[in-house]
Amino acid sequence: MSKKSTFFPIRYRMVFGTFILSMIVLFDRILISVAKDPVANDLGLSDKEMGWVLSIFALGYALFQTPSGYLADKYGARKILAGVVSLWSIFTALTGAVFNFSGLLVVRFLFGVGEAGAFPSMARAIFSWIPVKERGLVHGINFSGGRLGAAIALPIVAWLIDLTSWRMSFVILGALGVLWAIVWYGWYRDRPRDHKSMSENELELIEANTEKVNSDKLPLSFSKMFGSKAMWLLMGQYFSSNFTFFFCLTWLFPHLKAKYNLDIIEAGFYSSAPFFFGALGNWVSGYMVDTIYKKKKWSLSRKLPAIIGFSLAAIGLVGSVYMNDVLGAVIFISMAVFGADMTLSPSWSVCLDVGKEYSGSVSGTMNMAGNLGSFFTALAFPYLVAFTGSNTPFFFLAAALNVLAIPMWLAIKPERALKLN
Repeated sequence: MSKKSTFFPIRYRMVFGTFILSMIVLFDRILISVAKDPVANDLGLSDKEMGWVLSIFALGYALFQTPSGYLADKYGARKILAGVVSLWSIFTALTGAVFNFSGLLVVRFLFGVGEAGAFPSMARAIFSWIPVKERGLVHGINFSGGRLGAAIALPIVAWLIDLTSWRMSFVILGALGVLWAIVWYGWYRDRPRDHKSMSENELELIEANTEKVNSDKLPLSFSKMFGSKAMWLLMGQYFSSNFTFFFCLTWLFPHLKAKYNLDIIEAGFYSSAPFFFGALGNWVSGYMVDTIYKKKKWSLSRKLPAIIGFSLAAIGLVGSVYMNDVLGAVIFISMAVFGADMTLSPSWSVCLDVGKEYSGSVSGTMNMAGNLGSFFTALAFPYLVAFTGSNTPFFFLAAALNVLAIPMWLAIKPERALKLN
Protein backbone atom coordinates (compact mmCIF):
# COMPACT_ATOMS: atom_id res chain seq x y z
CA MET A 1 0.00 0.00 0.00
CA SER A 2 1.26 3.46 -0.91
CA LYS A 3 1.62 6.01 1.91
CA LYS A 4 1.06 9.08 -0.24
CA SER A 5 -2.07 10.13 -2.09
CA THR A 6 -1.94 10.10 -5.87
CA PHE A 7 -2.96 12.99 -8.09
CA PHE A 8 -5.82 10.92 -9.55
CA PRO A 9 -7.33 8.85 -6.69
CA ILE A 10 -7.47 5.08 -7.18
CA ARG A 11 -11.24 4.99 -6.60
CA TYR A 12 -11.69 7.37 -9.56
CA ARG A 13 -9.63 5.05 -11.73
CA MET A 14 -12.08 2.30 -10.79
CA VAL A 15 -14.95 4.58 -11.83
CA PHE A 16 -13.20 5.26 -15.14
CA GLY A 17 -13.07 1.51 -15.72
CA THR A 18 -16.78 1.05 -15.02
CA PHE A 19 -17.53 4.10 -17.20
CA ILE A 20 -15.73 2.41 -20.11
CA LEU A 21 -17.63 -0.80 -19.42
CA SER A 22 -20.92 1.09 -19.50
CA MET A 23 -19.99 2.31 -22.97
CA ILE A 24 -19.19 -1.23 -24.08
CA VAL A 25 -22.50 -2.51 -22.64
CA LEU A 26 -24.54 -0.13 -24.77
CA PHE A 27 -22.29 -0.58 -27.82
CA ASP A 28 -23.04 -4.29 -27.73
CA ARG A 29 -26.72 -3.77 -27.02
CA ILE A 30 -27.50 -1.28 -29.74
CA LEU A 31 -25.63 -3.10 -32.50
CA ILE A 32 -28.60 -5.40 -33.22
CA SER A 33 -30.88 -2.37 -33.69
CA VAL A 34 -28.56 -0.73 -36.23
CA ALA A 35 -28.09 -4.08 -37.97
CA LYS A 36 -31.85 -4.77 -38.06
CA ASP A 37 -32.31 -4.38 -41.83
CA PRO A 38 -29.33 -6.48 -42.99
CA VAL A 39 -30.04 -9.12 -40.33
CA ALA A 40 -33.73 -9.29 -41.28
CA ASN A 41 -32.90 -9.43 -44.99
CA ASP A 42 -30.26 -12.16 -44.60
CA LEU A 43 -32.39 -14.31 -42.31
CA GLY A 44 -35.78 -13.49 -43.83
CA LEU A 45 -37.32 -12.05 -40.66
CA SER A 46 -40.50 -9.93 -40.31
CA ASP A 47 -40.80 -6.89 -38.02
CA LYS A 48 -42.66 -8.97 -35.43
CA GLU A 49 -39.90 -11.59 -35.49
CA MET A 50 -37.32 -8.84 -35.11
CA GLY A 51 -39.37 -7.58 -32.15
CA TRP A 52 -38.79 -10.96 -30.50
CA VAL A 53 -35.09 -10.83 -31.34
CA LEU A 54 -34.82 -7.39 -29.73
CA SER A 55 -36.92 -8.33 -26.71
CA ILE A 56 -35.50 -11.79 -25.94
CA PHE A 57 -32.27 -10.10 -24.84
CA ALA A 58 -34.23 -8.07 -22.28
CA LEU A 59 -35.94 -11.21 -20.97
CA GLY A 60 -32.63 -12.98 -20.34
CA TYR A 61 -31.22 -9.75 -18.92
CA ALA A 62 -34.19 -9.32 -16.57
CA LEU A 63 -34.44 -12.88 -15.28
CA PHE A 64 -30.79 -13.06 -14.24
CA GLN A 65 -30.51 -9.68 -12.53
CA THR A 66 -31.24 -10.92 -9.02
CA PRO A 67 -29.04 -14.04 -9.29
CA SER A 68 -26.12 -12.03 -10.68
CA GLY A 69 -26.50 -9.39 -7.95
CA TYR A 70 -26.54 -12.16 -5.35
CA LEU A 71 -23.34 -13.63 -6.83
CA ALA A 72 -21.65 -10.21 -6.79
CA ASP A 73 -22.54 -9.82 -3.10
CA LYS A 74 -21.24 -13.31 -2.30
CA TYR A 75 -18.13 -13.61 -4.46
CA GLY A 76 -17.22 -9.99 -5.16
CA ALA A 77 -17.28 -7.72 -8.19
CA ARG A 78 -13.79 -8.71 -9.33
CA LYS A 79 -14.59 -12.30 -10.30
CA ILE A 80 -18.25 -11.85 -11.21
CA LEU A 81 -17.80 -8.77 -13.39
CA ALA A 82 -14.85 -10.28 -15.26
CA GLY A 83 -16.83 -13.49 -15.75
CA VAL A 84 -20.08 -11.96 -17.00
CA VAL A 85 -18.34 -9.54 -19.35
CA SER A 86 -16.45 -12.44 -20.91
CA LEU A 87 -19.66 -14.47 -21.17
CA TRP A 88 -21.72 -11.86 -22.94
CA SER A 89 -18.83 -10.85 -25.18
CA ILE A 90 -18.59 -14.44 -26.42
CA PHE A 91 -22.29 -14.44 -27.28
CA THR A 92 -21.96 -11.02 -28.89
CA ALA A 93 -19.40 -12.53 -31.25
CA LEU A 94 -21.54 -15.65 -31.78
CA THR A 95 -24.43 -13.46 -32.95
CA GLY A 96 -22.45 -13.04 -36.16
CA ALA A 97 -22.49 -16.81 -36.72
CA VAL A 98 -26.25 -17.51 -36.63
CA PHE A 99 -28.18 -18.46 -39.76
CA ASN A 100 -31.83 -18.74 -38.65
CA PHE A 101 -34.46 -17.18 -36.39
CA SER A 102 -34.32 -19.81 -33.61
CA GLY A 103 -30.53 -19.67 -33.42
CA LEU A 104 -30.65 -15.88 -33.17
CA LEU A 105 -33.18 -16.08 -30.33
CA VAL A 106 -31.01 -18.49 -28.33
CA VAL A 107 -27.81 -16.45 -28.76
CA ARG A 108 -29.49 -13.12 -27.94
CA PHE A 109 -31.15 -14.62 -24.83
CA LEU A 110 -27.79 -15.89 -23.57
CA PHE A 111 -26.23 -12.51 -24.42
CA GLY A 112 -28.84 -10.96 -22.11
CA VAL A 113 -28.06 -13.50 -19.38
CA GLY A 114 -24.41 -12.43 -19.49
CA GLU A 115 -25.10 -8.70 -19.48
CA ALA A 116 -27.43 -9.12 -16.50
CA GLY A 117 -24.46 -9.03 -14.15
CA ALA A 118 -23.01 -5.75 -15.36
CA PHE A 119 -24.76 -3.02 -13.37
CA PRO A 120 -25.50 -5.02 -10.18
CA SER A 121 -21.79 -5.93 -10.01
CA MET A 122 -20.83 -2.30 -10.65
CA ALA A 123 -23.20 -1.28 -7.84
CA ARG A 124 -21.43 -3.71 -5.52
CA ALA A 125 -18.05 -2.25 -6.50
CA ILE A 126 -19.36 1.27 -5.84
CA PHE A 127 -20.70 0.20 -2.42
CA SER A 128 -17.23 -1.02 -1.45
CA TRP A 129 -15.10 1.74 -2.98
CA ILE A 130 -17.11 4.99 -3.12
CA PRO A 131 -18.05 7.21 -0.13
CA VAL A 132 -21.78 7.79 0.28
CA LYS A 133 -21.55 11.50 -0.55
CA GLU A 134 -19.99 10.74 -3.97
CA ARG A 135 -22.27 7.93 -5.10
CA GLY A 136 -24.93 9.99 -6.86
CA LEU A 137 -22.44 11.51 -9.28
CA VAL A 138 -20.63 8.19 -9.73
CA HIS A 139 -23.87 6.48 -10.71
CA GLY A 140 -24.57 9.37 -13.07
CA ILE A 141 -21.12 9.04 -14.63
CA ASN A 142 -21.51 5.30 -15.14
CA PHE A 143 -24.91 5.51 -16.76
CA SER A 144 -23.82 8.46 -18.89
CA GLY A 145 -21.10 6.16 -20.20
CA GLY A 146 -23.80 3.89 -21.54
CA ARG A 147 -25.62 6.76 -23.19
CA LEU A 148 -22.46 8.16 -24.74
CA GLY A 149 -21.58 4.65 -25.84
CA ALA A 150 -24.93 4.28 -27.56
CA ALA A 151 -24.68 7.74 -29.15
CA ILE A 152 -21.19 7.06 -30.48
CA ALA A 153 -22.13 3.54 -31.50
CA LEU A 154 -24.99 4.50 -33.79
CA PRO A 155 -22.95 6.25 -36.51
CA ILE A 156 -19.80 4.16 -35.89
CA VAL A 157 -21.62 0.83 -36.03
CA ALA A 158 -23.52 1.93 -39.11
CA TRP A 159 -20.16 2.73 -40.73
CA LEU A 160 -18.61 -0.53 -39.47
CA ILE A 161 -21.46 -2.62 -40.91
CA ASP A 162 -21.13 -0.78 -44.20
CA LEU A 163 -17.33 -1.27 -44.19
CA THR A 164 -17.25 -4.95 -43.20
CA SER A 165 -20.56 -6.76 -42.60
CA TRP A 166 -23.08 -7.09 -39.82
CA ARG A 167 -21.55 -10.46 -38.88
CA MET A 168 -17.99 -9.17 -38.51
CA SER A 169 -19.23 -6.17 -36.49
CA PHE A 170 -20.48 -8.50 -33.75
CA VAL A 171 -17.13 -10.32 -33.67
CA ILE A 172 -15.15 -7.08 -33.31
CA LEU A 173 -17.27 -5.81 -30.40
CA GLY A 174 -17.13 -9.20 -28.70
CA ALA A 175 -13.33 -9.10 -28.70
CA LEU A 176 -13.38 -5.62 -27.15
CA GLY A 177 -15.40 -6.89 -24.17
CA VAL A 178 -13.05 -9.82 -23.49
CA LEU A 179 -10.11 -7.39 -23.44
CA TRP A 180 -11.87 -5.23 -20.81
CA ALA A 181 -12.57 -8.29 -18.63
CA ILE A 182 -8.90 -9.28 -18.62
CA VAL A 183 -7.77 -5.79 -17.58
CA TRP A 184 -10.46 -5.55 -14.84
CA TYR A 185 -9.56 -8.89 -13.26
CA GLY A 186 -5.89 -7.97 -13.20
CA TRP A 187 -6.38 -4.50 -11.70
CA TYR A 188 -9.46 -4.44 -9.43
CA ARG A 189 -9.66 -5.76 -5.86
CA ASP A 190 -12.88 -6.32 -3.91
CA ARG A 191 -11.47 -4.59 -0.83
CA PRO A 192 -9.83 -1.18 -1.40
CA ARG A 193 -7.16 -2.00 1.19
CA ASP A 194 -6.01 -4.95 -0.95
CA HIS A 195 -5.13 -2.73 -3.90
CA LYS A 196 -1.36 -2.22 -4.00
CA SER A 197 -1.62 1.38 -5.25
CA MET A 198 -4.15 2.53 -2.65
CA SER A 199 -2.75 5.29 -0.42
CA GLU A 200 -3.28 5.34 3.33
CA ASN A 201 -5.05 8.70 3.09
CA GLU A 202 -7.49 7.53 0.44
CA LEU A 203 -8.15 4.27 2.25
CA GLU A 204 -8.93 6.18 5.43
CA LEU A 205 -11.36 8.42 3.50
CA ILE A 206 -13.11 5.42 1.90
CA GLU A 207 -13.40 3.36 5.07
CA ALA A 208 -14.67 6.32 7.11
CA ASN A 209 -17.44 7.09 4.61
CA THR A 210 -18.67 3.68 3.47
CA GLU A 211 -20.87 1.24 5.34
CA LYS A 212 -19.12 -1.59 7.13
CA VAL A 213 -19.84 -5.07 5.77
CA ASN A 214 -20.58 -7.73 8.34
CA SER A 215 -18.43 -10.75 7.48
CA ASP A 216 -20.82 -12.90 9.55
CA LYS A 217 -23.96 -11.56 7.89
CA LEU A 218 -26.98 -13.82 7.66
CA PRO A 219 -28.05 -15.17 4.25
CA LEU A 220 -30.34 -12.99 2.17
CA SER A 221 -34.04 -13.85 2.56
CA PHE A 222 -35.64 -13.61 -0.88
CA SER A 223 -39.11 -13.93 0.67
CA LYS A 224 -38.49 -10.83 2.78
CA MET A 225 -37.05 -8.92 -0.17
CA PHE A 226 -40.00 -9.69 -2.44
CA GLY A 227 -42.40 -9.13 0.45
CA SER A 228 -41.15 -5.57 0.91
CA LYS A 229 -43.36 -2.72 -0.27
CA ALA A 230 -40.27 -0.55 -0.84
CA MET A 231 -38.77 -3.19 -3.13
CA TRP A 232 -41.93 -3.28 -5.25
CA LEU A 233 -42.03 0.53 -5.46
CA LEU A 234 -38.43 0.56 -6.71
CA MET A 235 -39.24 -2.16 -9.21
CA GLY A 236 -42.38 -0.40 -10.46
CA GLN A 237 -40.78 2.99 -11.09
CA TYR A 238 -37.78 1.37 -12.79
CA PHE A 239 -40.09 -0.62 -15.09
CA SER A 240 -41.48 2.73 -16.28
CA SER A 241 -38.03 4.28 -16.77
CA ASN A 242 -36.73 1.38 -18.83
CA PHE A 243 -39.91 1.16 -20.90
CA THR A 244 -39.07 4.63 -22.20
CA PHE A 245 -35.33 4.23 -22.68
CA PHE A 246 -35.31 0.79 -24.27
CA PHE A 247 -37.40 2.09 -27.17
CA CYS A 248 -34.36 4.14 -28.15
CA LEU A 249 -32.12 1.08 -27.99
CA THR A 250 -34.40 -1.03 -30.16
CA TRP A 251 -36.94 0.75 -32.36
CA LEU A 252 -35.89 4.42 -32.53
CA PHE A 253 -33.33 3.86 -35.31
CA PRO A 254 -35.63 1.79 -37.59
CA HIS A 255 -38.62 4.00 -36.65
CA LEU A 256 -36.91 7.24 -37.72
CA LYS A 257 -35.36 5.59 -40.76
CA ALA A 258 -38.72 4.33 -42.04
CA LYS A 259 -40.99 7.23 -41.02
CA TYR A 260 -38.79 10.01 -42.37
CA ASN A 261 -37.26 8.07 -45.28
CA LEU A 262 -33.65 8.44 -44.05
CA ASP A 263 -30.59 6.56 -45.21
CA ILE A 264 -28.60 4.50 -42.67
CA ILE A 265 -26.07 7.25 -41.86
CA GLU A 266 -28.77 9.93 -41.44
CA ALA A 267 -30.81 7.62 -39.23
CA GLY A 268 -27.73 6.91 -37.13
CA PHE A 269 -27.04 10.63 -36.73
CA TYR A 270 -30.57 11.55 -35.65
CA SER A 271 -30.97 8.47 -33.44
CA SER A 272 -27.77 9.30 -31.56
CA ALA A 273 -28.99 12.71 -30.31
CA PRO A 274 -31.28 11.41 -27.52
CA PHE A 275 -28.39 9.44 -26.03
CA PHE A 276 -26.25 12.57 -25.66
CA PHE A 277 -29.14 14.16 -23.79
CA GLY A 278 -29.44 11.00 -21.73
CA ALA A 279 -25.80 11.38 -20.69
CA LEU A 280 -26.49 15.00 -19.75
CA GLY A 281 -29.53 13.89 -17.74
CA ASN A 282 -27.34 11.48 -15.79
CA TRP A 283 -24.79 14.18 -14.98
CA VAL A 284 -27.43 16.70 -13.92
CA SER A 285 -29.24 14.15 -11.79
CA GLY A 286 -26.05 12.80 -10.20
CA TYR A 287 -24.99 16.33 -9.30
CA MET A 288 -28.44 17.06 -7.82
CA VAL A 289 -28.41 13.87 -5.77
CA ASP A 290 -25.05 14.64 -4.17
CA THR A 291 -25.65 18.39 -3.72
CA ILE A 292 -29.02 17.97 -2.01
CA TYR A 293 -27.68 15.09 0.12
CA LYS A 294 -24.83 17.28 1.40
CA LYS A 295 -27.50 19.71 2.64
CA LYS A 296 -28.74 16.94 4.95
CA LYS A 297 -31.87 16.33 2.87
CA TRP A 298 -31.41 12.62 2.26
CA SER A 299 -34.91 11.75 1.08
CA LEU A 300 -35.30 14.82 -1.12
CA SER A 301 -31.93 14.16 -2.79
CA ARG A 302 -33.36 10.96 -4.22
CA LYS A 303 -36.97 11.95 -4.85
CA LEU A 304 -36.66 15.37 -6.49
CA PRO A 305 -34.40 14.39 -9.42
CA ALA A 306 -36.53 11.30 -10.09
CA ILE A 307 -39.85 13.16 -10.06
CA ILE A 308 -38.52 15.91 -12.34
CA GLY A 309 -37.15 13.24 -14.64
CA PHE A 310 -40.39 11.28 -14.98
CA SER A 311 -42.31 14.52 -15.61
CA LEU A 312 -39.98 15.54 -18.44
CA ALA A 313 -40.12 12.03 -19.92
CA ALA A 314 -43.92 12.08 -20.09
CA ILE A 315 -43.97 15.55 -21.70
CA GLY A 316 -41.32 14.62 -24.25
CA LEU A 317 -43.05 11.40 -25.31
CA VAL A 318 -46.40 13.10 -25.86
CA GLY A 319 -44.82 16.08 -27.61
CA SER A 320 -42.97 13.85 -30.09
CA VAL A 321 -46.27 12.47 -31.41
CA TYR A 322 -47.28 15.87 -32.81
CA MET A 323 -44.05 16.59 -34.70
CA ASN A 324 -44.21 16.35 -38.50
CA ASP A 325 -40.45 16.56 -39.14
CA VAL A 326 -37.59 14.42 -37.89
CA LEU A 327 -35.80 17.26 -36.08
CA GLY A 328 -38.87 18.16 -34.02
CA ALA A 329 -39.51 14.53 -33.13
CA VAL A 330 -35.90 14.01 -32.08
CA ILE A 331 -35.92 17.14 -29.90
CA PHE A 332 -38.93 15.89 -27.91
CA ILE A 333 -37.60 12.32 -27.72
CA SER A 334 -34.31 13.77 -26.46
CA MET A 335 -36.27 15.55 -23.73
CA ALA A 336 -37.91 12.25 -22.82
CA VAL A 337 -34.58 10.43 -22.62
CA PHE A 338 -33.01 13.29 -20.62
CA GLY A 339 -35.87 12.88 -18.14
CA ALA A 340 -35.81 9.09 -18.07
CA ASP A 341 -32.08 9.12 -17.39
CA MET A 342 -32.51 11.60 -14.55
CA THR A 343 -34.24 8.75 -12.70
CA LEU A 344 -31.22 6.41 -12.80
CA SER A 345 -28.85 7.94 -10.26
CA PRO A 346 -31.53 8.28 -7.54
CA SER A 347 -32.82 4.78 -8.27
CA TRP A 348 -29.43 3.10 -7.85
CA SER A 349 -28.49 5.33 -4.94
CA VAL A 350 -31.63 4.21 -3.09
CA CYS A 351 -30.70 0.57 -3.75
CA LEU A 352 -27.45 1.16 -1.87
CA ASP A 353 -29.31 3.15 0.81
CA VAL A 354 -31.82 0.44 1.62
CA GLY A 355 -29.86 -2.64 0.51
CA LYS A 356 -26.60 -2.01 2.43
CA GLU A 357 -24.45 -5.18 2.19
CA TYR A 358 -27.15 -6.74 0.01
CA SER A 359 -26.99 -3.84 -2.46
CA GLY A 360 -26.06 -6.12 -5.37
CA SER A 361 -29.18 -8.24 -4.82
CA VAL A 362 -31.50 -5.25 -4.31
CA SER A 363 -30.18 -3.34 -7.32
CA GLY A 364 -30.30 -6.50 -9.41
CA THR A 365 -33.93 -7.09 -8.46
CA MET A 366 -34.88 -3.51 -9.31
CA ASN A 367 -33.04 -3.84 -12.61
CA MET A 368 -34.86 -7.11 -13.27
CA ALA A 369 -38.20 -5.31 -13.14
CA GLY A 370 -36.82 -2.49 -15.26
CA ASN A 371 -35.76 -4.87 -17.96
CA LEU A 372 -39.08 -6.64 -17.97
CA GLY A 373 -40.18 -3.15 -19.02
CA SER A 374 -37.56 -3.31 -21.75
CA PHE A 375 -38.84 -6.73 -22.83
CA PHE A 376 -42.39 -5.42 -23.23
CA THR A 377 -41.20 -2.26 -25.00
CA ALA A 378 -39.50 -4.18 -27.79
CA LEU A 379 -42.70 -6.18 -28.37
CA ALA A 380 -45.25 -3.45 -27.66
CA PHE A 381 -44.03 -1.15 -30.41
CA PRO A 382 -44.36 -3.50 -33.42
CA TYR A 383 -47.50 -5.20 -32.10
CA LEU A 384 -49.33 -1.94 -31.28
CA VAL A 385 -48.41 -0.57 -34.71
CA ALA A 386 -49.72 -3.76 -36.34
CA PHE A 387 -52.91 -3.71 -34.25
CA THR A 388 -53.78 0.00 -34.48
CA GLY A 389 -52.02 1.02 -37.70
CA SER A 390 -50.30 3.85 -35.83
CA ASN A 391 -47.33 4.32 -33.50
CA THR A 392 -49.19 6.96 -31.44
CA PRO A 393 -50.66 4.53 -28.85
CA PHE A 394 -47.19 3.33 -27.92
CA PHE A 395 -46.00 6.83 -27.04
CA PHE A 396 -49.09 7.55 -24.93
CA LEU A 397 -48.68 4.24 -23.11
CA ALA A 398 -45.05 5.06 -22.31
CA ALA A 399 -46.04 8.56 -21.11
CA ALA A 400 -48.73 7.11 -18.83
CA LEU A 401 -46.20 4.78 -17.20
CA ASN A 402 -43.92 7.74 -16.47
CA VAL A 403 -46.77 9.60 -14.79
CA LEU A 404 -47.60 6.55 -12.66
CA ALA A 405 -44.00 6.39 -11.44
CA ILE A 406 -44.27 9.79 -9.70
CA PRO A 407 -46.54 8.68 -6.80
CA MET A 408 -44.32 5.61 -6.42
CA TRP A 409 -41.37 7.88 -5.71
CA LEU A 410 -43.38 9.92 -3.24
CA ALA A 411 -43.92 6.71 -1.23
CA ILE A 412 -40.27 5.54 -1.29
CA LYS A 413 -38.33 6.08 1.96
CA PRO A 414 -34.57 5.86 1.25
CA GLU A 415 -33.63 6.33 4.91
CA ARG A 416 -35.29 3.02 5.88
CA ALA A 417 -33.03 0.05 5.30
CA LEU A 418 -34.72 -3.16 4.17
CA LYS A 419 -34.77 -6.08 6.59
CA LEU A 420 -33.49 -8.85 4.35
CA ASN A 421 -32.46 -11.66 6.70
